[in-house]
Amino acid sequence: MGVIKMEVDELISRIRDYTKKSVKESRFNHSVRTAELASKMGRLYHVDDIRYYIAGLAHDMCKSLSDSEMLKVSSRDGRAISTEEAENPSLLHGRAAAVLLQELFTVTDAEILQAVAMHTLGGRHLCPLAKIIFVADKIEPGRPHSSPEYVDELLKLSLDELSKKVVEENIEYLHSKGKKEASISREFLEELKAELDGI
Repeated sequence: MGVIKMEVDELISRIRDYTKKSVKESRFNHSVRTAELASKMGRLYHVDDIRYYIAGLAHDMCKSLSDSEMLKVSSRDGRAISTEEAENPSLLHGRAAAVLLQELFTVTDAEILQAVAMHTLGGRHLCPLAKIIFVADKIEPGRPHSSPEYVDELLKLSLDELSKKVVEENIEYLHSKGKKEASISREFLEELKAELDGI
């Protein structure tokens, strides 16, 4: 167990250093807060797992890549780039981060990679870790709307109820700005509704 802990500690340290050098200080601080909230949520939803912290810390490490670099790196995951992603390459920063987690840090855990890759827009068939990173990214305490009372109320919900509420709030926010949600976010919401309705 001691060797495994040392390896995990070293991995976290390397990801922390890489992220700190790669993004603005405010983005790095957001990543740390996301990791801390994700860890808290993992314990709350009965999973005391260091992977939540790792995924939270790594999720935005490619946020400062140029559009061309974002497209180049993310395309190495073998998945097609959607029209929405091609028109707004910043949406690909999670996919790019998942690629670099594999290439630079030899992370092979499928749930960590899914959580990092899908944290921006959500998606269908997300594992609990991916749902938690999606939510933690949107409601971590540094977000302007994220008061302690707001977070405490949300964390009384089940994970699917919480995910659904956060997706709905995100879509409402986009609509208030005259923007349309990504189709994958709409699919995520519909799947959550179906799961909650027992369909």
